[in-house]
Amino acid sequence: MLAIHGGEILVDDAFRSDVCVLVCDGAIKDIVSQSDAPSQADRYDLKGGYLTAGFIDLQVNGGGGVMFNDAPTVQTIEKIAAAHRAFGTTGFLPTLISDDFDIIREAICAVDEAIKIGAPGVLGIHLEGPFLNAEKRGVHDVKKLLPLDEASIDLISSLKNGVTLVTLAPEMTMPGQIRALTERGVIVAAGHTNASYAQINAAIAEGLSGFTHLFNAMSQLGSREPGAVGAALDSDSVWAGIIIDGFHVHDASLRLALKCMSPARVALVTDSMATVGSDIDSFSLGGAIVTSNNGKLTTPQGTLAGSTLNMMLAVKNCRARLNVDLATAIQMATATPSRALGLQNARGAIFTSMKADLVHFSSQFDVVETWINGSASASSNRDR
Repeated sequence: MLAIHGGEILVDDAFRSDVCVLVCDGAIKDIVSQSDAPSQADRYDLKGGYLTAGFIDLQVNGGGGVMFNDAPTVQTIEKIAAAHRAFGTTGFLPTLISDDFDIIREAICAVDEAIKIGAPGVLGIHLEGPFLNAEKRGVHDVKKLLPLDEASIDLISSLKNGVTLVTLAPEMTMPGQIRALTERGVIVAAGHTNASYAQINAAIAEGLSGFTHLFNAMSQLGSREPGAVGAALDSDSVWAGIIIDGFHVHDASLRLALKCMSPARVALVTDSMATVGSDIDSFSLGGAIVTSNNGKLTTPQGTLAGSTLNMMLAVKNCRARLNVDLATAIQMATATPSRALGLQNARGAIFTSMKADLVHFSSQFDVVETWINGSASASSNRDR
């Protein structure tokens, strides 16, 4: 058993300095006062800073110098996972940008195998496309975009381990196709879409539950046509991912979304690329060179191409740009994405019986240590 103590620990949406988290067999066994910690437990003294549930990222295209699309293998997934774990991410979805069916199949098989062998942090897969609207494709290769059909539904729903999230344009589907996906356990989000308010609501009625990078690459809120953004803000049930990096969306728009939807339905995501956790400042995406300029990733044509965000920076930006307290920002990086994936009974909070996925970070937002299923990222002994 491990007893973690000595810092501000987020329990029940409030930070407490008088408690100790007991970890055993990969799970949180109990939360007790420091004086009640078992004497036989190994102790990890935080020596200040914060302890929260580990961050969960729904959209991770790359990291550590590699892109998932370029080599959809277990090794690539592990390299991306290690890069993001250094910034507090203990659970994530390797995300495949629109590609050919052969690559999609390889990616699904790689994620299945990664979860099977216990690769730390892998929760499933996010297929961002290829069932998108070419008018809102962003950096997605228009030649890769395809209509949704029975064969693609079979492929999308073929993951055996973990969860599958697919981003699609609802207006590019036929009636009943979204329902067919959700009935097979696939989580469906709207993104890269020019759908009308009515089309989005019809998709929600079929089981669509989320929005990928809200505001970006979708029909906007208008006076007579609310569009995809208006449908998201008007709904009482859907969740939405937001990229809060100062480039993708104006802070005022994000604050409005938060007021309409609440932190319980707005999840921080990175939409991160190969640059995260690496020294590179450019990489190839679909044959185009994407370059980082002061943290902004663009193609030579000036099109935004994902982000250089990590989840720790997303939390920091959330506090500063959306004017929320730290506990709320953490909720948007942990409990909210966990709920979006249907994993709220296992991850996303420090609570008895939850998986011991945890992050310790300083008041300067530097990650000190992470645990996934109770295992620390490095061998250390803080009982000193």
